[in-house]
Amino acid sequence: MVRSDAALVGRAEELRSVVAASVRPPSVVLVEGEAGVGKTRLVTEALRCRELTGRRILAGRGQAMREPFPYGAVLEALQDAGRYLPDARPLNGVTGALRPYLPELGAFLPEAPPTLGDRRADQHRLFRAVREVLDALGPVLLVVEDLHWCDDGSRRLLRFLTADLPRDTSLLLTYRREEVPDGSAFRPAAGATNLLLELRPLDADRTRLLASELLGGSVSAEFAALLHERTGGIPFVIEETVRTLDAQAAMQADRMTARRILDGVAVPARLREAARERLSGLPVPSRRITEAAAVLAAPASAQLLGALAGLPPQRTRHALVLALERHALVELADFHYGFRHPLAQQAVYDAIPGPDRQELHRRAVPLLRQQNPVPLAQLAQHSRKAGALADARRYGEAAADAATSAGDLATATELLCTLLSEPGLDSSDVDRMAVKLSELANYGTAQHEVASALERLLSDDRLSRTHRGQIRLSRGLLLIRQAGSIEAARTQVELAVHELGHRPDLAGRGIAVLGQPWFGATPVAEHLRWLGRVDEVIANTADRTLVLTLLASGLPSRLQIGDPDALAAMDTVSTAVTSAEQQRQLARLHANVADACAWIGHHRRAGSMVRSAIELASNCGAPYLIGIARSTGVHTDWLTGRWDGLDDKARSLLADYRELLPMSGELSLVLGLLATARGERDRAAAHFAAVGPDEPENAVTPVVLAAHAGIASMLLSHSADEAAAARADLGLELLRAKGVWAWSGELLPVAVEAYCRAGRAGAAAALVEEAEREVRHLDAPLAAVALVLCHGVLSAHHGDHAPAAKFFQEAGDGYDHLPAPYPAALAREQSARSKLAMGEPGAAEEFPALAEVFASLGATLASARCRHTHRATGAVVPSRRGRRGYGNELSPRERDVARLLADGHTNREIAEVLFLSRRTVEQHVASVLRKLKVASRGELATAGR
Repeated sequence: MVRSDAALVGRAEELRSVVAASVRPPSVVLVEGEAGVGKTRLVTEALRCRELTGRRILAGRGQAMREPFPYGAVLEALQDAGRYLPDARPLNGVTGALRPYLPELGAFLPEAPPTLGDRRADQHRLFRAVREVLDALGPVLLVVEDLHWCDDGSRRLLRFLTADLPRDTSLLLTYRREEVPDGSAFRPAAGATNLLLELRPLDADRTRLLASELLGGSVSAEFAALLHERTGGIPFVIEETVRTLDAQAAMQADRMTARRILDGVAVPARLREAARERLSGLPVPSRRITEAAAVLAAPASAQLLGALAGLPPQRTRHALVLALERHALVELADFHYGFRHPLAQQAVYDAIPGPDRQELHRRAVPLLRQQNPVPLAQLAQHSRKAGALADARRYGEAAADAATSAGDLATATELLCTLLSEPGLDSSDVDRMAVKLSELANYGTAQHEVASALERLLSDDRLSRTHRGQIRLSRGLLLIRQAGSIEAARTQVELAVHELGHRPDLAGRGIAVLGQPWFGATPVAEHLRWLGRVDEVIANTADRTLVLTLLASGLPSRLQIGDPDALAAMDTVSTAVTSAEQQRQLARLHANVADACAWIGHHRRAGSMVRSAIELASNCGAPYLIGIARSTGVHTDWLTGRWDGLDDKARSLLADYRELLPMSGELSLVLGLLATARGERDRAAAHFAAVGPDEPENAVTPVVLAAHAGIASMLLSHSADEAAAARADLGLELLRAKGVWAWSGELLPVAVEAYCRAGRAGAAAALVEEAEREVRHLDAPLAAVALVLCHGVLSAHHGDHAPAAKFFQEAGDGYDHLPAPYPAALAREQSARSKLAMGEPGAAEEFPALAEVFASLGATLASARCRHTHRATGAVVPSRRGRRGYGNELSPRERDVARLLADGHTNREIAEVLFLSRRTVEQHVASVLRKLKVASRGELATAGR
């Protein structure tokens, strides 16, 4: 007989980690893993641990059929707070905001305050109320499972809590990374204990332990190896498979017998077979309850299950208890029942004969209509499976509308895509829902799927000519965000503009997009032609939403090309909005202006606009705009020297937005620049290649120009002067073709230095003259400072070190003003070298201080270069006496060595990057391996990955 109370197997370390973090509030524990890997089981075991005794535990979960009911998962958890509130400290007045949402807690909550008349303000007050209740309850553990199914409101509320957790609150969240919508995974909470735990499938040894535990006796290694092969090591599938086996036969089986036994249970048929066996062992009433739960596919009350199964109340109770005892069903929430895992639900569902399934779906509809709130998405699903397609469309569209109103654009988009994929829609249905989808498409991050849906619509004869231009425009706007699709996107947008003669408002949006200069290799003169038409549309409309939409494209476009009036015009734009759409356009304006400011050198303004863009986009449900602002924030952090943790931040965002070109290109660029500053040549080259420098017509132009500069700089650092000059040629060719010299600030100094070092000083001087003509009348602070630096490079190359030193110092001051501390320090390093070349007294002593500046930024290569220069002058290195010892901790130099080791560098390469002798590097390597307790550099590289 297979045991039903098997202990948790193979998760001891994970369990200790979860419990340890949960008892050190404030803390946030994120448990991620694929379906069936054991997230819920791990949480269940953690809650049983004695270390959590005395903690007040509140639990909720997301539902597979998401309803547009904001904050549902968190409110579900708070429903149980009533048992603890009598002993909690008094609640303040703001907690009354919860009264309309949680009438169960009415006896403990103050009166609800009047609405503030602003959705954002009311939302913020509700969030504060939740935080205050948790603070009053402490110590409290808030558990939310299946975060990937939570509504957007719950995720926003949880992110609010993580930003400022009450001191005695711990959050324990589970989710499937692959199903988290719109890149919404959580970031580490400041000032809190953070744990991100990824549950992976079990290996063969742990599969053997789990199977043995379930069977109550040991199985052979051969049996375990085959079981692992059949199940992929997913604990749920292992359990479901083992539970279908005869325990004695399995424990006694040799390899051949084990193969025969397991060959009889195939994936996914084994789960269906297990469901049939389990169902056949239940009395008819319990089987009907279980089948009703499988059809509902969401936690349901006993009353709903009984009604759907056609059982009277008393028989319902008995049948449900038996189904629970036989583990056919489990209690998922207080008095709501379902399956341990969606795979179990699907297995039972598949075991129900088709006509019976359809009848159950038909009977579910009137029962669910009586629920409050009405579960529209579920009604659409049941109507569809019952064959009532007209009702399915009606409920599905209503669910999409409700999700849109609630700011849950991901659910709304998913519902509309599903509806539009169905046959049987008439032309008016297709037009109406296609327009709704096109209006939502640009604010979510499911770009590829929606673009494909819009492409199918354009070839659908049911879509009327009247709406074809709008759908084409939306598709073009999505394509422009996808790698390799920019030229196709421009074609689609231009076609849409011609098709939208009857809709000047929509045509204006297309015109504004064609005026944006930052995509592709289209000359700026062409963009200016479109921008002129944008100005005409703005001058002839009183539509505030349209004006904001056009400004969100037009103003940043003019700022990007260095229009000296653009930033002042931005300051005149009112922040007052009267609709969610206006707020989205205002958020887009702020995000695009932040991006433009970062590229041309208004770095402080870029940082403030990033913050306002994220706030605006978060409050109106625009995840794509949040992603744009976050990636610009990473770029701004690079520019302004906030590099601490930037590598991890950029990688995390890149994982979320890898398929979205504007974000992925900028993030890859920053990762490449960071790697270059650290001397990680191979890693830098890979990141720069991801930007698309060799396909500028299908890339983000300023990103490509910066990548050319980064590649050339990396080549110069390895004395590949000719290759660096050739790379600068490519960048300058694009810059001249595009004609946006406001973007030249990063490329110019590298190109001038590369030309000088490659024996092309005449070309370098001509380039500086050309750039001065082009930049003179532009608002381009970064380019202006770069030109000062270029004059220093030219002077130094010609041996005019006194003026060179002055130019470099002036450039350093100019970079500080932006601020841009890394190029400022590089300029001062060149100034010090010019002073050294003149024999100026004390010049050598500037290098140790510069080395420290570079080290504080994380610029390993420049820091090591400055130390090497100082040593090469023969200057006396200060004694280490009195300086701190590092014991078993890595010293700063050892950290540099460890990072380069983990990246796969040889001792010779490390010596070159850090300007050290091979012998010194060997000593550092030995010390690093000893302190990190690894046996080899290969083991360190594996750990680093």
